Amino acid sequence: MLPAETIPWLFLAVTVVGAGFTFNAYFPRRSQNLLIVPSFFAGWLTSELAVHHFAWQLGATIIFIWLGALAAWPGWVGLFVTFGSWAALLALVRVARSSEGVIEKALADGLGPGWEEEVHSVPDGGRSSRLVLPFFFGDPRVSVRRDLRYADGAGRRHLLDVYVPRNGAPQAPVLLQVHGGGWVIGNKRQQALPLMTHLSARGWVCVAANYRLSPRATFPDHLVDLKLAIRWIREHIAEHGGDPDFLAVTGGSAGGHLSALVALTANDPEYQPGFEQVDTSVRACVPFYGIYDLANRFRHAHFDGFEQFLGRFVLKKRFAVDPEAFRKASPVDRVSAQAPPFFVIHGTHDSLAPVDESRRFVEALREESRAPVVYAEIPGAQHAFEVFHSLRTEHVVRGVERFLAWVYSEYTAARAREGERA
Repeated sequence: MLPAETIPWLFLAVTVVGAGFTFNAYFPRRSQNLLIVPSFFAGWLTSELAVHHFAWQLGATIIFIWLGALAAWPGWVGLFVTFGSWAALLALVRVARSSEGVIEKALADGLGPGWEEEVHSVPDGGRSSRLVLPFFFGDPRVSVRRDLRYADGAGRRHLLDVYVPRNGAPQAPVLLQVHGGGWVIGNKRQQALPLMTHLSARGWVCVAANYRLSPRATFPDHLVDLKLAIRWIREHIAEHGGDPDFLAVTGGSAGGHLSALVALTANDPEYQPGFEQVDTSVRACVPFYGIYDLANRFRHAHFDGFEQFLGRFVLKKRFAVDPEAFRKASPVDRVSAQAPPFFVIHGTHDSLAPVDESRRFVEALREESRAPVVYAEIPGAQHAFEVFHSLRTEHVVRGVERFLAWVYSEYTAARAREGERA
């Protein structure tokens, strides 16, 4: 049993730690130092799980008061700090709620007035349990077919999972999910699960693919693998109820970079060795918090050595010797009038991938592309904010669903017109 005189001091220490997490959610580290990674993790978990943080702080406060924390002045200081932290945590919830309005405005600005009239979106059903259990991703309406091989030669890195509606999905639209992990780590089972289960429960078929990782793989191996996955989708997705002619792509972080390249390098034979005749185009792209300028020409990178990391482990080239290789691997340099519709998403508080990357990328898209470009800058959101269920995640996922539903409605309308002409 702890001595009674230490309880107020221990309570004060715990409250300062809790308040530190809250403060970091508002002011994450973005400078180029070693604190950037722990700041990201702390801010990520606090901002997305603000209610959970409030709950543990409330429970700890009750226990400490019961143990006699208010018997001395450090305990009262700790209580004052706790009240301030609680107020700030509840404010974080309001910031998360504001994401809904941001998404709605972004869709209206990017798709134009009256866009909703063309969209059929299935209501969510208000499953609040997802917010209570944020890391539970099961859904009785969705079935997952795991570890299907889409190419030979790279073991588990050439496997994919297919998420399908349990009640079947004849001629369903298809989404390809590309995981992140800085091109060197990551797995198909770790990211975008809220989005894939949400869409699959509403009639979509979703595919999550592994791809070869650096440093063993050298870019563009990563991109080639994703195009191999698209080849598999064209040939086999009908067996799982999907429409091989309607494919959208999404991904976060390095997956945002790669999904954007998939969309912007459609049918480029350089990235389709041995399968040049396969159609690798996509109907839409939804990149989350991506890196779009590997040449770092605008000096957006949050940490020193970004170019050296890419050159040594990913591209296996030195920027000083071959800067063109870095530019060719940059989505911002691959933008053209033929780009498909884009919905670019980034958080204002991202510590790992600077939001300026998305702003520049969106500017380039809007200057060159003939297709709609939607951009949502999510208030208070950290890197990887939609990896698990949260209030903010739910708003963004529903917005992505509605964007993709609009693209799909345009596709089905075009097919109907073609049928009438035939």
